[in-house]
Amino acid sequence: MRRAVCPGSFDPVTLGHLDIFERMSRLYDEVYVAVFANSSKQGFFDIDERLEMLEEVTADLPNVKVDSFQGLVVDYCKSRGIDVVIKGIRAVSDFDYELSMAQMNHGLSGVETFLIPTNRLYSFVSSSLVRDVAKWGGDVSGYVPETVARRLVARLREQ
Repeated sequence: MRRAVCPGSFDPVTLGHLDIFERMSRLYDEVYVAVFANSSKQGFFDIDERLEMLEEVTADLPNVKVDSFQGLVVDYCKSRGIDVVIKGIRAVSDFDYELSMAQMNHGLSGVETFLIPTNRLYSFVSSSLVRDVAKWGGDVSGYVPETVARRLVARLREQ
């Protein structure tokens, strides 16, 4: 069985992320979308909220499994028999960072990393940019799934 993981913080998940999940779900038998806990970052949404949103937006992709993990991506892969890490690339700056990570992961465990160019429609979209636009009252509905946009607006009203 061919398995891959799309790791990230997904805080929040964007249409760019969803595009990568959909594309990879056509190529792999199982695609794990794993929210990695980063203890050095305070999330906008907590891990459970991100998992709920990911479950909602990937519900129509039966071979996509939503999960969370704390630790190294290579340890996650080893524990689930995954040989491939998938990372979406928006720009050269993403490539520089992800190349280093890919080389480290391969050196640690032999896990391969596939860098997938993002759909040009989402090449400028990032979770942090979406949060900033929403914070200032901008319309983010073209950049995140509808359910995520509603949660963003609700969270910002709470603050």
